[in-house]
Amino acid sequence: MQPEFHPETLAIIAGRPPRDSDEPLNVPVHLASTYVSGGDLEYGRYANPSWTAFEDALGALEGGRCVSFASGLAAVSAVLDLVETGGTVVAPRRSYTGTVGQLDDRAARGQLRVTYVDIADTAEVIAASADAALVWIESPTNPALELADISAISRAAHAHGALVVVDNTFATPVLQRPLELGADIVVHSATKYISGHSDALLGAVITSQDAHRDAIVKRRSLDGAIPGPLEAFLALRGLRTLSVRLTRAQASAQEIVRRLEAHPALEEVRYPGFGGIISIVVRGGADAADAAVGRSRLWLPATSLGGVESTWERRRRWPSEHPTIPEGLIRLSVGLEHVDDLYTDLITALGD
Repeated sequence: MQPEFHPETLAIIAGRPPRDSDEPLNVPVHLASTYVSGGDLEYGRYANPSWTAFEDALGALEGGRCVSFASGLAAVSAVLDLVETGGTVVAPRRSYTGTVGQLDDRAARGQLRVTYVDIADTAEVIAASADAALVWIESPTNPALELADISAISRAAHAHGALVVVDNTFATPVLQRPLELGADIVVHSATKYISGHSDALLGAVITSQDAHRDAIVKRRSLDGAIPGPLEAFLALRGLRTLSVRLTRAQASAQEIVRRLEAHPALEEVRYPGFGGIISIVVRGGADAADAAVGRSRLWLPATSLGGVESTWERRRRWPSEHPTIPEGLIRLSVGLEHVDDLYTDLITALGD
């Protein structure tokens, strides 16, 4: 079912207080740990009006119901807890290191089995899904920027009774709505594009199925992985401008990719065709890439992404990064600075 309004509109109108006289336009920050008994809230580990406003808005954008968490990894953990002991999870071999770390840790403790695949090879993913309890998709992947056929994988996985989860952090619901493509659950590090200002740590899980949502809420309540009210307020404020921020970042990213074509300092430019994330592979490996990162005046060396400021990072500086990621790969998160300034600073840093 198609939403009544476009994403740009939903991001503005969802999660608002009642349209009554003297009501604020935004749900205020509710700094309360305890509520008077007899209502729906009861205690601060179960609910908070500031969370609810954020969840209403992001849920509307993704086409489901949202449950917010203290961080993206807390959201990942809650979803992986849906896998029964001994179940198999199929996941991209080159994906977010936090997710891979959780999978490997659980596998080492005998909680589940993991089958890593090339998520861009649909036939390989479908074959691996035959005995899976859950298929985890990143599309685009972090930082290789590979794309998955979410619809085809979802159909095949469901035929074998597996859940399909999509980490939609890079694309956001502005560019991709995985629930409409057949996925059961969507996960976000809302720290990134959703909040968009590098000032709030938050995660989110969205699903259109009540049973899954109830199970996710239960995990949040039992584990206490709740978001702070201020963080939820900030994330909702950021979500209001998601469409305009991502549109600008994407336009700049596409122009930078066009200008970098055949640049002599680069072995490769990776870009999936949409979004604000680019990966470049610098000739000369780790030393050359580190030197470039150190020479920049505008691109900030930082491991997070999706903010208004442009950031970049050599990913293999992290020991947990997959060994097939080139030593000289730098992941760029294009921000909202003028594209000419970003490009000039970039090629100067690369030594041209």
